[in-house]
Amino acid sequence: MEIFGPDFQLRQTDNRIAVAGTTGAGKSTLCAQLAQGLGYPYTELDSLYHGPGWEPRAEFIDEVEALTAENRWVSEWQYRAVRPVIAQRAQVMIWLDLPFRVRFGQLLKRTIKRGFGRTELWNGNREPGIRSWFLPNDNNILWWGWTTRHKLDKLPALLHKLEADDLTLIRLRSRKDLRTFADVNGLHTTAHSTIRGDRV
Repeated sequence: MEIFGPDFQLRQTDNRIAVAGTTGAGKSTLCAQLAQGLGYPYTELDSLYHGPGWEPRAEFIDEVEALTAENRWVSEWQYRAVRPVIAQRAQVMIWLDLPFRVRFGQLLKRTIKRGFGRTELWNGNREPGIRSWFLPNDNNILWWGWTTRHKLDKLPALLHKLEADDLTLIRLRSRKDLRTFADVNGLHTTAHSTIRGDRV
């Protein structure tokens, strides 16, 4: 599988795009920017997965199947149950392989903002309170970010196991790479949030 860098220009035929990255990498942010910049549909997978009370929705897999059967879409590449179908139906996968300190910094900032603001996320759910930040379990998003930080270190091998070798894989390894990719593909939008200009 050939891996391309941030200078890769998306082609007019690249109609199905997945964004991969561990927790805090910025998948949803980039998906929203791609959707607005390219005019493609985007539904945040977290909103399909989490029902009221953080319970998984029974319709999740069927909805992702339907979403990825469309001709044009942008999606995060996450949730083990649907990763195979997303990988096999996507034409392009963008790999947000930023340094862990950058990913964790973004995750910490997001968690604090949501926690103190009691931001409603999906289907009435809100970020757990501050007390949960100090508990070492999977309900603690910061703990989850730490324990899964190496989960995608060997992404090409994971894609090979899923028989998705025909994917165009674009690897972005820093915020500078993100800015370059945004410049090349005209993704300077205000959707969701912006690609930050901080140095890595």
